[in-house]
Amino acid sequence: MENKTSVLMERYELGRLLGQGTFAKVYFARSIRTGQSVAIKIIDKDKVLRVGLVEQIKREISVMRLVRHPNILQLHEVMATKTKIYFVLEYAKGGELFNKVAKGKLKEDVARRYFQQLINAVDFCHSRGVFHRDLKPENLLLDENEDLKISDFGLSAVVESKRHDGLLHTTCGTPAYVAPEVINRKGYDGAKADTWSCGVILYVLLAGFLPFHDTNLMELYRKIGRAQYRCPSWFPPEVRKLLGKILDPNPNARISTAKIKESPWFRRGDISKSVKSSPQTKQVISSNTNSQPDSPVNCSTPSEDGQDSERFAVLNAFDIILLSPGFDLNRLFEEPCVQRESRFTSCLSPSAIISKLEEIAKRLKLKLSKREAGVLRFEGLKEGRKGVLSIDAEIFQITSEFHLVELKKSNGDTLEYQKVFNEGIRPGLQDIVFAWQSENQQPPQQLFEQCLENESQHEQKLMPDQQPQPADAQQQSLQQLVMQDKLP
Repeated sequence: MENKTSVLMERYELGRLLGQGTFAKVYFARSIRTGQSVAIKIIDKDKVLRVGLVEQIKREISVMRLVRHPNILQLHEVMATKTKIYFVLEYAKGGELFNKVAKGKLKEDVARRYFQQLINAVDFCHSRGVFHRDLKPENLLLDENEDLKISDFGLSAVVESKRHDGLLHTTCGTPAYVAPEVINRKGYDGAKADTWSCGVILYVLLAGFLPFHDTNLMELYRKIGRAQYRCPSWFPPEVRKLLGKILDPNPNARISTAKIKESPWFRRGDISKSVKSSPQTKQVISSNTNSQPDSPVNCSTPSEDGQDSERFAVLNAFDIILLSPGFDLNRLFEEPCVQRESRFTSCLSPSAIISKLEEIAKRLKLKLSKREAGVLRFEGLKEGRKGVLSIDAEIFQITSEFHLVELKKSNGDTLEYQKVFNEGIRPGLQDIVFAWQSENQQPPQQLFEQCLENESQHEQKLMPDQQPQPADAQQQSLQQLVMQDKLP
């Protein structure tokens, strides 16, 4: 297989062997349909069953689906046959960071950039209750842009893995990078243990060699337990100070990833380069987000006072139905997740709605920028776990006196979005909201009536009891579910 091209399940064209371990081989591959380059990890089922690693494989799959971040290797899909399991992974063209460090120490600004990306990704994992437990340069890959990607979550643990004492107890990891409390086998905090490993990696990037090294394993563990290491003369004072806080043998006194991100040395340089938005979060909300491509939008509508010359998307009855939760098909393809968007209706004019949004942005210390077609954007002033948090607010016209506003996270971390929305934006909007869509599973009757009055050219009103009876019974059942907004 290493010498000739073969096709996997008529979907991927397998190429050269990238690497192999005890239970798996990794091949370069290309999607036949899209031409996208990927890496495919092929796992032998018999070997996995023989040594009892089934649960570990399942955990690795669930964890990689949970931690979607620009600096974490993405799992595209999982396939299987009777004898093999196939992980289709993001292809990291640059190979292992270890290969770069093996040639010698890195320049300070290069090391800092990799460390920034590492800490941002690890902090994101911890926010999702995931602990890697085997962080080392061999598990840090580089893409074609020299951006870091954390890989190999085979030894990872989740919050649910903790025992009644709130600690993890499985001893795992690579000796030179493992935290002292893991060696002691008395239970440990997964986040604190990962932070220690990050400190060892930072030392290796700047020095070109390990802080703890000995041919005798017990002597190595003794050095780790006492944090017995020396910084080379070229280490800046700020790095020495930061390493002293990270490589603290007392986990309770060890610095957290959040505090590391606040340190002066870490913040130096352009951190924004180290946290990129995923492709799906870069898109700005388009006019009429959930409607069909040929739906009528972008009609020019002045405000009540005649001062506004904004162009707002106009929604008709069909658009409103398509915006209802029953037509959200994401649940058919994705696992339940935190809500990333909300919609509400208001009887106020666009200018009044915009004024309220500006007031909220000022109170929450968010930057509010105005965009075309009734779209505004809230932006945080600081970097979050997945870059700067951005929230788009788009105003849709239903009638001249009735509007729908959609709030949607366009960039940043979903949990951070939920916190800002629930604690600041939603309470601040309370006095202008007619109804939140999430609280009314079917659109308000008044909304339909006003929308229909706005379309007076239609002679028939679009009401459930006036619809023509479908000839087919199955179509009739579906029609009722649509009007009641009870589709799954």
